[in-house]
Amino acid sequence: MNVIEINHLTRDYGNNRGIFDVSFSVEKGEVIGFLGPNGAGKTTTIRHLMGFIKPQQGTVTINGLDCWTSHSEIQQNLGYIPGEMAFFDDMTGTEFLKFMEKYRNTHRRDRKKEMLDLFQLDPNVKIKKMSKGTKQKLGIVVAFMHDPEVLILDEPTSGLDPLMQSRFIDLILKEKARGKTILMSSHMFEEVERTCHRVCIIKEGRLVTVDFVEELKEQQVKKYVVTLDTQKQAQAFSDKYPNVLSVVENHVTVIVQKNLDEFIRLMNEFTVTNLSAPAQSLEEIFLQYYGGQDNVQ
Repeated sequence: MNVIEINHLTRDYGNNRGIFDVSFSVEKGEVIGFLGPNGAGKTTTIRHLMGFIKPQQGTVTINGLDCWTSHSEIQQNLGYIPGEMAFFDDMTGTEFLKFMEKYRNTHRRDRKKEMLDLFQLDPNVKIKKMSKGTKQKLGIVVAFMHDPEVLILDEPTSGLDPLMQSRFIDLILKEKARGKTILMSSHMFEEVERTCHRVCIIKEGRLVTVDFVEELKEQQVKKYVVTLDTQKQAQAFSDKYPNVLSVVENHVTVIVQKNLDEFIRLMNEFTVTNLSAPAQSLEEIFLQYYGGQDNVQ
């Protein structure tokens, strides 16, 4: 069952800015990573899901409800972290949490305390005196404290220190195990690799690919480190192979895509003492969609 449905969503701001014919869905209990550089269309898509923007074309629904006409009903069981936090700065964190509880008509004090403890947040401070990281933690608590079934998270760990980032990843993994439905925009590739079932990549407002994280890795170019018998052989090998990334002493790092046979034949001409395939990160795969293998380092 699909909880989030986006069909042919278009918002054209002119000059090739906006999002164009975007379609994907998120199943119940699924965690999807939504990737793309600044300006690619991630936040615009998310703002449609939140009911902040009316689609020019296409439809956007959560649990079968239209996100524009039924946004108030949808948000009762939705957790949201915006890309840019905005609070009532004259409030304390405690006052803002109470305001959100009243707005949602939900009071889960046990869950709220759990989130405050997890992120070591003292809410009895004026929001205007909070650091960026502390405001981010407050935003996370607000998103999770009513224990929603659906979570939409736009750069959720922005401004957090490494310890809090790790705690956030652990929280997502727990929510994933509990069957929550999560759409998460992120630049933290470790975050996506560790938590997401699938990845959507958006480029210049258009969806480039939607695929499972592991399958996405397997389909892309491979990086190998070939160790030759001597430095002279390494240089000769690199002179013959077309896609060399680096030569360090007798180690040659190469890219192999559809030329595997050529790669094997060339290795047979030399004395190869070792062959290894370093794990390719999702970030490297992501960069391939923005300029091909020349971007893979």
